[in-house]
Amino acid sequence: MPFLIRLLLAWGINAAALWVANVLFSGVRIHGWWAYIIGAAVLGIANSVIKPVLALITLPLIILTLGLFLLVINIAMVALAAWIAPDFSIHGFWTYVGTVVIIWLVNWVGNTLVDELGDSRRRQPSLT
Repeated sequence: MPFLIRLLLAWGINAAALWVANVLFSGVRIHGWWAYIIGAAVLGIANSVIKPVLALITLPLIILTLGLFLLVINIAMVALAAWIAPDFSIHGFWTYVGTVVIIWLVNWVGNTLVDELGDSRRRQPSLT
């Protein structure tokens, strides 16, 4: 699957995850499509650039807490998206935790579906 299509799908999956979190939690307030688009873009960039750096820097703490500190890093990524995106706010620690779990679940399901779609296209026999 071409990189640009994969990037757009990841962006859409992140936007869908934010929408699900907005529907499920009263402490999540996202108003307007631009908030979803910008929030999903910030979340995608933060997860691909900032999160690995933070995970590497805090690796001893991640090991000491048996990976629980990764939750704190994920909350920080969502907080960054809420801070940068307009009309996007999250209130309460447990709402952040729930939002992180929802984003993880929706990304897992979405990426699994995208991978299955890509695999099925590669497995189709050619007619020539």
